[in-house]
Formats: sequence, structure tokens, C-alpha cells
Amino acid sequence: MTEIDERGAEAVIDDAIAEALDGADSIYLSIDIDVVDPGLAPGTGTPEPGGLLSRELLRGIRRVVAAVDLAGMDIVEVSPPYDWAESTAMIANRAALEAISSLARKRHEGATIRWEGATS
Repeated sequence: MTEIDERGAEAVIDDAIAEALDGADSIYLSIDIDVVDPGLAPGTGTPEPGGLLSRELLRGIRRVVAAVDLAGMDIVEVSPPYDWAESTAMIANRAALEAISSLARKRHEGATIRWEGATS
């Protein structure tokens, strides 16, 4: 979090995208929900005070998915027994929706989505 505080989320995300794409055709995005401040997302087994706001996470997901060829995604560390207000589950749900809507926007703008046209 210190790097985000010092450099800003946009710069850190841009560097992460560049590093992830160095030699890769696509990326797998794994969202660890404990990156969100536990005041907003208490339902995790490893709460980390001083985390991101949910809007910062969602903006980051949109930026990443818009910039890369996404191979897949998961959301981990959501723990329903600790999620007394279901806010963690709502943030995790919204994270998935943000990724899906970013893919839909890319497709609407004419981009080919990785699994489009794939046969099973």
C-alpha cells in the first residue's frame, strides 16, 4: 500500500499491466478481497487495515481488463462466516461484474474477446 500512497494507484496499475504483459499473450487476474480495507470488507480471513476503497479496486479492475487480453479471473479470500453485513460478498460480486462489463465494452467497441469463437 505504501507504493500506492507514494506513486498513486494509476501509476502502480500501469506498471503492473506492463510487467504482466512482458512476454505474455494474456493474463489471469486474481483478486484477493483482503486488499480492500476491512472496514468495507470484513468478510475475509486475513483483514488488512489501510486497504483500498472498493471504488479503487473496481476502477483498477476496469483498467486492467480494458488493457489486457484476459484469460480468466478469480476472486479469493471471501469468508462468509466473517461477512456479517454481506458487504464483502457484494464487493466481490461487483468485482466480477466490472470485469464482465469491461469485456462487453471491449467487444462492443470491436475488439475480439479471447474465448470468442472458441469451440468446445
